[in-house]
Amino acid sequence: MKFGYTIIYVPDVSASLNFFTRAFGIERRFLHESGMYGELETGETTIAFAAHAMGEMNYSTGHVEAHSSTKPLGMEIAFITPDVSAAHNRAVAAGAIELAAPSQKPWGQTVSYVRCPDGALVELCSPIGN
Repeated sequence: MKFGYTIIYVPDVSASLNFFTRAFGIERRFLHESGMYGELETGETTIAFAAHAMGEMNYSTGHVEAHSSTKPLGMEIAFITPDVSAAHNRAVAAGAIELAAPSQKPWGQTVSYVRCPDGALVELCSPIGN
């Protein structure tokens, strides 16, 4: 088995794609003409967005809409960057909510956390050992 996708269900797929480009510099790979599904250019493993309506079509039990939750969901996307502070400031300037400012962990890694307008939780971190 091989890990292929992380799909985040969001209220507006195009808005999430645009936000991730502005906030993190990750380009859009494509947006389906329906507007219900899109992907970022993230290399071998894809980060994608799907409309909440697609989730309702795929399974009938429903799901927690991250943007409506007062707290972030118990999962995150992590982006590795050599300059966590600059990446953090760029994300906040683009509209992310700061959850934790950049700080150094006991193992030497610098880490910060932001929450995107669509509710996604993002960790910005330096490579481990740097």
